[in-house]
Amino acid sequence: MAEIINLNKFRKARARADEKAQAEENAVKFGRTKAQKKLEAAQTEKSERDLDGKERSKDPE
Repeated sequence: MAEIINLNKFRKARARADEKAQAEENAVKFGRTKAQKKLEAAQTEKSERDLDGKERSKDPE
């Protein structure tokens, strides 16, 4: 005789496994460490300062 299984538990376990796999995939695709985020923010800030420093004056003299 076959083993009786609860289909709701099976369905929920499969859904949890799918969600976990999707979460791991997203972590690889989008995840960055705190140090990487901080470095990127510092680089962006520096490039904006450099660009502002090279801006021409808009006052016609």
